[in-house]
Parts: sequence; C-alpha cells; structure tokens
Amino acid sequence: MSDIFSTKWLNQFNKEKPVFKFNFIKGLRFYRSSKLPIYINVGRNLTKGISYKLKKTEIENLKNSVILIYDVPDYFDIDTSDLPYRLNIHRIKQYPGYLVNLKKYSDLQDYIQSIFSNKTRSKFKRYERRLELCFDISYKMFHGDITKENYEFIFEKFKTLLEKRFTDKQITNNNLNPNEWAFYHDVAYPMILEKKAALFVVFENSNPIAITFNYLSDNILFHAITVFDTDYSKFHLGKVALLNLFSWCFKNSIQVFDFSKGHFDYKTHWKDKCYDFDYHVYYNTTSLRSKITAFVILNFFLFKQFLRDRKVNLILHKLTYWFKNETKRIKSIPEFRFEEITQPYKERDLLKIDFPSDGLSALKPAANEFLFLNREKLKDLDIFQLKNDQSNYILKGKKVNRMLVVNK
Repeated sequence: MSDIFSTKWLNQFNKEKPVFKFNFIKGLRFYRSSKLPIYINVGRNLTKGISYKLKKTEIENLKNSVILIYDVPDYFDIDTSDLPYRLNIHRIKQYPGYLVNLKKYSDLQDYIQSIFSNKTRSKFKRYERRLELCFDISYKMFHGDITKENYEFIFEKFKTLLEKRFTDKQITNNNLNPNEWAFYHDVAYPMILEKKAALFVVFENSNPIAITFNYLSDNILFHAITVFDTDYSKFHLGKVALLNLFSWCFKNSIQVFDFSKGHFDYKTHWKDKCYDFDYHVYYNTTSLRSKITAFVILNFFLFKQFLRDRKVNLILHKLTYWFKNETKRIKSIPEFRFEEITQPYKERDLLKIDFPSDGLSALKPAANEFLFLNREKLKDLDIFQLKNDQSNYILKGKKVNRMLVVNK
C-alpha cells in the first residue's frame, strides 16, 4: 500500500489516533475499533484490493483481540497454510471481482478478438468513429504529471458527473459520501505525481466527458472509480473510454486490468477471469474472547453476504437516495422526439440558441442524439427555438434538419 494512501487515509478517518503493527503481518498497519476488541487494516474498505505477508513467529500484542483485514483478492493467494502458533483465520467471501489477464494477449486487437464477437467488435468501431466524427475528441492519461489547476478542474467535473449519473439512476453512491470524496480528492493528486495512481480522461474539446480514477501497483491497474456523461449515452461513451484505457494499458506493459470489487454487467462482458474479495479475520486460539469475537464477525459478514445475494443492498441504496434527496427525484433527462419539419419558418419566428452556452443543458442529450443519428458535427449544428412554442426547437445540421419536441 502506498505511504501517501495510508497517511491521507489516517488523516481523514483516524484523526491522530494510535496506529498499530503486528510482528507476524508484513505490509499492513492497523487502527483499533473504539467499541470492540478489533484491529482493522488502515485503508479499511477503500483500498480496492490489499496484499500482505505472514511471518511465522510468536504472536505479540493480539491477546484477547481480533484482526480484521478488508478486501483481499483471492488471486493474491496469501499463504495461510502455516500460521504462527496460537493464530487461526476465518476467510469470508464478500464481493465478486473481475479482471483481465493482459499477459495472455499480444495487443488490444488480440484481446478484443478473443473476448468479443465480430458483431460486437464492429459496433465498438462504429461507436468510436461516430464519436470522433461528431465531436473534437481526445484521450489523456494523467500519470506522473498534472498541474494542480488542471487536477482541480477535472476532479470538480468528476464529482459533477457522478452526482448527475446517480441522480439519473436514483440510488446513492458511497464514493460521494462527503468524507469519502474528500479522501479521494486529497489522495489522488500526490499519488498521480508518484505514479501510484492515474486519471484517464476523455475530452470533448476541453470538456471532460468521461473520467476514470485508477490505482497502479507494480504491473496491475485497479479500475477504482469511473463515470461518463450520460448526455453522450447514444455514443456508448463508456465502451469507447474503456477501449482507449485498455489501449494505454497494453502500450505501458500493464499485465493485469483489475475491475475491482462489485458486480456491474459491463465487467462480466469485458473480464476473462472472475475472483472473490475475501475478508480475513485472525484470532487467538487460546483466548475465548478472541474466538467469540471472531465468530460474531464471521456470522455478521456472512449475513451481509446473504442479503447482498438477494439484492437487498440495491433496495437499501434506492431507499437511502429517496429519503436523502427529496428535491432530486425527477430524473435530469427529459423525454423528447424528432419530427420532420412540415412547414417553413421565418427568421422572425425563431430564436437562435447559443448552444450550449445559454444554459439549456436539457437539450444536450437530444442534440447529441441528432448528431449521432445523422452523422453531423457539433461545429455545424445550429439550434433555434420557436418563439410561439418554447417546447419546440429546430435543429439544423450541414445535411439534415429536424424538429425537436421536448416534453417539459
């Protein structure tokens, strides 16, 4: 684990409380629960995957307590076959994980051909070509070098896009918890400069429209937080961004692309290997209190997994959003449709829109869909509002004109 990550996490979540080490665990530090006899790994559940080594020696300082280590990918293969005397472990499966073993493929095309059908590969090419036809698109990985000003600009946009995405989905997102987001904002910049993290950004002109925050460790890229602007959904922007991130990985000798914990449908389509995130609970076999505490922790997390398997967590996320966001229950994307223009309009009947500068952001999904469907370029697009019906607009491209009707 990066020293920067540990230090920033302790500053945000531990507030100068004592930090502990154990002589039989190499590579991790711990803090003690304020309520229970439990030592928990620094970083807790924000590491996106953690590794450590065991040393066979006399256990010290554990006494009647328990050690809880979150988010250990089982492919890290921590050797627990020869534990120190008086120490035992519960391994608790908690989340699915997905990865791509890039070492199996010679380049991006080899990977794409191995994973996806001809039809899907053809669609990928079409989405990318159409996006780059309609907009001024560029791709940039910030890894080792980024100005503070540029970082702040991108991270502010990152938060805005996440808020917009989960408002549309009507569920909560833990990354947007104020303390958690403050941590990511604080830790990402120095880790990028240290090359232990990276921001991959898709720009439309100078505007970030897709952003992914990644951790890097040795030859592994951990896909930590990702979002794209839903206004560009017609272009399958998430897929285009992922293709170009994979391209960077192949060019920079990344051997494993780890999608990290949690199930999302897109991960199952892109992965070539599934694994599990385990929680490791170590306890003192000679202490009744330690054994009972470990047993309670084991069954607590098994019960959580039981509920998760039955999608109860998704219901809770929706309910939490419902109670916390009464003013945001209306989705941000309005319904709209395109119609043929059946009559000529005089200039005096129309109000030209300085799009998107006039603040009519609700028009953006419709305008982008018009560009996609008609292979028009944004720079050639003019938008006019009908003065006598402000729900109707005329979209004029270089080749195609259409009436846009927005249901407000």
